Amino acid sequence: MDLFSTEKPLNLLPYDGEVIYYGQVISSGRLAYYLQRLLEDIVWKNDEAIIFGKHINTKRKVAWYGDAEYAYTYSNTTKHALLWTEDLLALKQVVEQLSGTQFNSCLLNLYHDGNEGMAWHSDDEKSLGRNTTIASLSFGAERKFAFKHKSTKQALSVLLENGSLLVMKGATQSHWLHALPKTTKVARPRINLTFRTIV
Repeated sequence: MDLFSTEKPLNLLPYDGEVIYYGQVISSGRLAYYLQRLLEDIVWKNDEAIIFGKHINTKRKVAWYGDAEYAYTYSNTTKHALLWTEDLLALKQVVEQLSGTQFNSCLLNLYHDGNEGMAWHSDDEKSLGRNTTIASLSFGAERKFAFKHKSTKQALSVLLENGSLLVMKGATQSHWLHALPKTTKVARPRINLTFRTIV
């Protein structure tokens, strides 16, 4: 995306929310650098969830960073934030400038290949507040990101490219589910940074 362009990115959703896709916002020369730094410097852990009373460890790895040691609970497990790294702060600045929103934390996901994904869900935890804004920055393999309306079941998807930014805001989390479908076609890792605001 040209940072000096006056064209405003369009809302991908037809109704009940706003999802703005900015395309690639990180310069091509910095993509490999950031992917390497995130793989090496982030304190990755297998994600944990308690589903139907069963404790599950996912193959996907996660990390949680922020302004302070915020607690964040989802899937019946609680995580405590680590303090920002220098690279995360630099990326946060880019995302805040483009989205016009300030964020105080970031949940990072590491998908080793296309065999790892994310099932349908919405980020509607109480700690995020109502009509929250979530900015998702992607590095590594291109992956399809899907949306499905909770009542009408209308579905749509977007291909998230290396270095791209997607922002979900307004009533999106109240009305739409999103997912990262698994695929056998992707053999490379993808990291996504989801900047959010813990209330």
